[in-house]
Amino acid sequence: MTRVAAIDCGTNSVRLLVADVHSGVLTDVERRMEIVRLGQGVDRTGRLAPEALERTFAAMRGYAGLIERHGVSAVRVVATSATRDAANRQDFVDGVREIFGVEPEVITGAEEAELSFSGATRDLVRLSPETGLPTPDGTRPPYLVFDIGGGSTEFVIGSTHAEAALSVDIGCVRLTERHLRGSVAPPSPEVVEAMTADIDDALDRVSEKVPVERALTLVGLAGSVTTVAGIALDLPEYDPAKIHHSRIPANRAHDISRRLLEMTHDERAAIGVMHPGRVDVIGAGALILDRILRRYGFTEVVVSERDILDGIAWSASKP
Repeated sequence: MTRVAAIDCGTNSVRLLVADVHSGVLTDVERRMEIVRLGQGVDRTGRLAPEALERTFAAMRGYAGLIERHGVSAVRVVATSATRDAANRQDFVDGVREIFGVEPEVITGAEEAELSFSGATRDLVRLSPETGLPTPDGTRPPYLVFDIGGGSTEFVIGSTHAEAALSVDIGCVRLTERHLRGSVAPPSPEVVEAMTADIDDALDRVSEKVPVERALTLVGLAGSVTTVAGIALDLPEYDPAKIHHSRIPANRAHDISRRLLEMTHDERAAIGVMHPGRVDVIGAGALILDRILRRYGFTEVVVSERDILDGIAWSASKP
């Protein structure tokens, strides 16, 4: 058995997974998430803000203490969109090295997609995809996996491994900062139209690079998707066990996206499954989900609580 720690530092949140890996099974020891908004202002300034870095480092110091207490033998720290885009990313690298004693990896969009696919599909791929038979939970490969992050969204298609992938610069934080600019009121139809145009332009690029028409199952990852799933399931509070592998009909996702964009900040904050750090960005995230379903014609999305964090943990366990 190997005990590993995986840290995923995204545009909106920093997350920790401590897990035991044994005989091809990954067992959670502890999962944590902090909304730190590392990508605050990066789309506009091209730099990581000092206050965003300090929020991130504060969360990481807490994680470092947990890692030490759990007796972890391998640590992998991965950073994604906001750090890729930042001119001062060395400040981030230096701070992380000081906290964890390991070099953080600022991975490419393609690497991010591969890790997301690995994490999301490990417990979906139960039968040989070559048979063409449904897996026990009713899903069928090939899978189109998408991960809506704060700064970017990754798309990857495959059966047992990533066969084609693309990362595009649409994410819930990036779109919110670009179009909503801190407004607590519902956006106007013109603003929603501009956001939709940004998303659709990105989906045009995905269609050119990723054969989405081959996919038989759509798998959605990350907080925007899981929050919409929690709303669709009418959960009084966030429950990962009920959300994991739930299947959300497209018409239900479309309705929730529309309603979220029509709500005020306070109305969204009052939703039981809503994390406080997602209140201001969930409208943009839900709209990305809405456009993916409409553009590619899927009738439902399978929601996974397993994602890039699990992929990082699997990779950390390898010699």
